[in-house]
Amino acid sequence: MSNGPPARDGGTLPEHSAGRDGRRAAPETAIKVRDLVVGFGDKLVMRGLDLDVYRGEVLGFVGGSGTGKSVLTRTILGLIRKRSGLIEIFGADVDSLPPREYAAIERRIGVMFQQGALFSGLTVKQNVEVPMREHLHLSPRLSEELAMLKIELTGLDVDAANKYPSELSGGMTKRAALARALALDPELLFLDEPTSGLDPIAAAEFDELIATLQRTLGLTVFMVTHDLDSLYSICDRIAALADGKVITAGPISTMLASQHPWLRAYFHGKRARLVDSALAGRPGARGVTAENEAAGIPRQT
Repeated sequence: MSNGPPARDGGTLPEHSAGRDGRRAAPETAIKVRDLVVGFGDKLVMRGLDLDVYRGEVLGFVGGSGTGKSVLTRTILGLIRKRSGLIEIFGADVDSLPPREYAAIERRIGVMFQQGALFSGLTVKQNVEVPMREHLHLSPRLSEELAMLKIELTGLDVDAANKYPSELSGGMTKRAALARALALDPELLFLDEPTSGLDPIAAAEFDELIATLQRTLGLTVFMVTHDLDSLYSICDRIAALADGKVITAGPISTMLASQHPWLRAYFHGKRARLVDSALAGRPGARGVTAENEAAGIPRQT
């Protein structure tokens, strides 16, 4: 029987095979954070935070507004300086890497920022080409062809390639930003609130797109989100942030069984029950009620 972390389909995520002593190795980590401290002035945002993101999983990262979810993302990416602690990506301590090796790590990472962060003066195709021009030595023709492949991969019409960000709908902006995040064929994908601002139909379609790309491309996904639908539909595990630390990490059943006040309010509140009702008829989805029963938690009335 596998001892790897549970996956959203009820199985387990990939792990190393047994060693000579017959014991299973721990799952391979794409991101390892230990005792991380981050602050601004006198305010500490991260207070000794620990986190593991396993290769091949979709990790949903949740927390109350202003708790530092995006700060953690930017700190892992090196956009915010930490005060102390360890950050490893693909097994390498990012603080100890020389510039060339750090650049090689960067090329294995894709980032989709919360509002897309597209360059307003560039077309969608030109936006997607930006990482290629920065990191790769490609002919203009090949760069354009690859950009069009990424655009089509994310479900955008070919006609969208020559549009500017101001001409895009919210859903198109998200897909264009995702296409740019995939430009360098990353192994690790960061998504910051990918479904925020989308209507329920567009959000569900975007969730399915992420899940399909993750399976097809073998991505590891770190997703900051408030979207309960996303957490239930596509996340293998969830990590919850409060008081500057990860207070709980695990599958939905772990979140539902937690007695932490914020987690109970988040996963057992009115919106959670509405999501449960909406997911009840969706094939392959397990809503709050089903997960509650699996965790031994009585129905709420």
